[in-house]
Amino acid sequence: MDFNVKKLASGAGVFFTRAVQFTEEKLGQAEKTELDPHLENLITRADCTKNWTEKILRQTEVLLQPNPSARIEEFIYDKLDKKLPSRTTNAELLGQYMLEAANEFGSGTPYGSTLITVGEYQKRLGGAERELLQTSAATFLTPLRNFLEGDWRTISKERRLLENRRLDLDICKARLKKAKQAEAKAALLSEEVDKAEHELRVAQTEFDRQAEVTRLLLEGISSTHLNHLRCLQDFAEAQATYYAQCHHYMQDLQRELNKCANAVSALHMTAVCPDPVSSAFLSGPSSPGATVSSSSSQKPSTLAMEQTQLPVTGTRKAKVLYDYDAHDASELSLLADELITVYTVPGMDPDWLIGERGNEKGKVPVTYLELLS
Repeated sequence: MDFNVKKLASGAGVFFTRAVQFTEEKLGQAEKTELDPHLENLITRADCTKNWTEKILRQTEVLLQPNPSARIEEFIYDKLDKKLPSRTTNAELLGQYMLEAANEFGSGTPYGSTLITVGEYQKRLGGAERELLQTSAATFLTPLRNFLEGDWRTISKERRLLENRRLDLDICKARLKKAKQAEAKAALLSEEVDKAEHELRVAQTEFDRQAEVTRLLLEGISSTHLNHLRCLQDFAEAQATYYAQCHHYMQDLQRELNKCANAVSALHMTAVCPDPVSSAFLSGPSSPGATVSSSSSQKPSTLAMEQTQLPVTGTRKAKVLYDYDAHDASELSLLADELITVYTVPGMDPDWLIGERGNEKGKVPVTYLELLS
């Protein structure tokens, strides 16, 4: 018990002495040991890294989860080290409501069948959003949190210790200065001077050692930047995948919704008022005696001709950009990066081509293809 009281008293004395030294430095009444310029630059860089990491982390959380209550729930579960229960995304919930509404109105009615189609795609969009949230949390948010809650806390602890060592050093310098002044006035050797010089050497050694430890930790910020750079790349890739999936789903949804209307009006529209894009796909060498307008506004652009013009009797190679699953026997399933042969036929929907791969043949969507020269 006696030892603890002495230790507590000693600690309180050290704290008070440091507080006095710190206050006198702020008031300009005491000298302050300046840190090495390189170390000062490392500290400034580390503070900047910490501040911007916090801001980026908070704003990314807002972007991925706009609901404040949901963010608070995630924070609590994270602090309790418990797994967050699976949460239905807004798009999935909307899709579920549409499917339930379709059952009420009748799935055989035009409105009911359309609700089912749109609802299914809304649930797919929700699934893609869920995957984005999970991937972003694992590859981007977690590394940022680990830096703030792990590496940065260690750096902050060592920096506080360095500041205490600096205060102790300056206290010893002040004591030595006072001891020498007292020695000069007394005109005799003083043991206080020797004691002060010894304390100064010890304080200088401890300060130098702590400065080196702090410097090594701060130089590790460069590795942190490299790690965060990789995390940024993973986050951008996750976003690109998510938005590409959403684009593909919406393209498929539009084709589903327009499929019936296109089937009914395709022949009529082709005969009465051919679509300009369809004409670009279907146009081939003009038949003898045909009249061609000389107006530049009637000619397709060079880029459009390169990408879309197909002769009626000719074929072209095309590279598949994304995977595509056939919806019925008339369509051809596709695999990303494969090469197929494509051509068109008169009266065909301009959004589709005929694709061939070996002995397989069927309709393929134009948006999933890159036509090759």
